[in-house]
Order: sequence, then C-alpha cells, then structure tokens
Amino acid sequence: MVIVKRTYKDQVVEYLYNLILEGTLTAGDQVKESSLSTEMGISRAPIREGLKDLISNGIIEYRPQVGNFITQLSPKEIVDAYITRGVLEGYAIGTTHDQFNEEEIDELSGMARMMEKYARKDNRKMVVQVGDDFHSLLISKNNNIQLIEYTQRLSLKLHILFYKHWSKLYSQEEIGNRHQRIVDALTSGDAFRVENVIREHYTETGTKIAALQKG
Repeated sequence: MVIVKRTYKDQVVEYLYNLILEGTLTAGDQVKESSLSTEMGISRAPIREGLKDLISNGIIEYRPQVGNFITQLSPKEIVDAYITRGVLEGYAIGTTHDQFNEEEIDELSGMARMMEKYARKDNRKMVVQVGDDFHSLLISKNNNIQLIEYTQRLSLKLHILFYKHWSKLYSQEEIGNRHQRIVDALTSGDAFRVENVIREHYTETGTKIAALQKG
C-alpha cells in the first residue's frame, strides 16, 4: 500500500482549489493569508507555500504591494492554455500510442462512459475527476519528466474552467463521445491521427470557453 503524505501546503492548495471550483472564490477575488490561516487553523507559513504553488500554476495572481487574487484569464489566455495543453498531450500520447494494452484501452472506454453518466446526473465534480483520470492514464506512458510536469501544471487551471462551463459547451452524450473519439484514435495505430484528435479536443473546448468569456 502506498501512503501519500499530505503536508499543510498540500491541504492549502486543495482547500483553495475546491473553493474556486465551488464558486466560493471567483476571478478577481482577493485571497488573504490571515483569513486562510484563521479558517484552516494553521500558521501563515504553509499558507504562503500553498499560494506560491497556485501562483506558479497561474490560478492565483500576486500583485506587488496589493496582495493575492484569483486570476482573471482573458479569452486569449484561455485559448493559449488549451492549445498548449493539446500540443503537449498530443505529443506525449502520439509517441507512446502503441504501448497501451487491451485492458488499458477498455479502462479508457469505461471512463468515457462514466463521464457521460456523471454528466447526466449533473455531477460536475466527478465529470472533472474522471476526466483527469482519463487524461492522466493517456500520458502515463511518456517518460519525459518536463513534459509531464508542464502538462500537470496546466491541469488545475483547465479543470476550473471546464468545471464552470462544461454544461454550456457540450451535451451529456457529447462529453462521452469526445473522449471515446480519443480512444478510437489510440486504437487506430495512427500516431498522426492520435495527435490531431488530442489537439482538436483541447482547441475546441478552449475556443468555446473563450467565446463565453467574451459574452
């Protein structure tokens, strides 16, 4: 059994992430160390560390002499983030597409169906969670540490955007179908097709969310 040690810093990151997901904190809101310290019952040191992590991931913005604020992404920044994730993940999977066994392919298809099921129940948190598991399995074959690190750093930011907007982007059926399309590309044995499908998967969502932000 693997025991994962969760530090206070990790708990701060998770706490703030959930507040943003649930809409308690929204873009432009200030995040105060003193308030978080009181709410969580811990000292300011791990609060500061957690904030640094979220700043490096682009979820929180530090303004000198003013404080920390939930990042307000422009439509262009949203599109850029999604395109970048698509390029990274597309390359990661395109170069390892032939390493997936039948059991893993079945698992990916099962997760695509599960996402649709949770979408029909309007369980946004589980749609995002299963989606994260889906994409994590897809890139798990790649051993490029830098690529994996950058991909994961983009994940939290994109999860927050998708969590907020997905019901306006796709039908419940489309949620499952879009992910099954990736599985189908993976089983085709065509690396070029895999990479293109992944890129289109992210570009389409980023473009749609950016359009909603403009509106």
